[in-house]
Amino acid sequence: MSDPFTGDRTSPELFDEREVREPRKYKVLLHNDDYTTMDFVIEVLVRVFRKSEAQAMAIMLAVHNEGYGVCGTYTAEVAETKVDMVHRLARSAGFPLKCSMEGE
Repeated sequence: MSDPFTGDRTSPELFDEREVREPRKYKVLLHNDDYTTMDFVIEVLVRVFRKSEAQAMAIMLAVHNEGYGVCGTYTAEVAETKVDMVHRLARSAGFPLKCSMEGE
């Protein structure tokens, strides 16, 4: 086999085979509090996480009843961006809604 950059002939056994892995995924969570309205949580789920009204309602009820709800699973950069977006929206609306991410 010939190296396309140098033209050197190289045996296929000499190539370093590196495993290609999927990037690590993180769950984004919304946490219950006594001040953020259910309507605002639904709005965040629809706007930030692109959930349908039915999906948003189910996640909001999990937040309310279980203390937290999983909004989705994303790569680190996307999860960090979504957490930041939620916090910005909540602050601008005057709510203390907490959003976090955890590794799978």
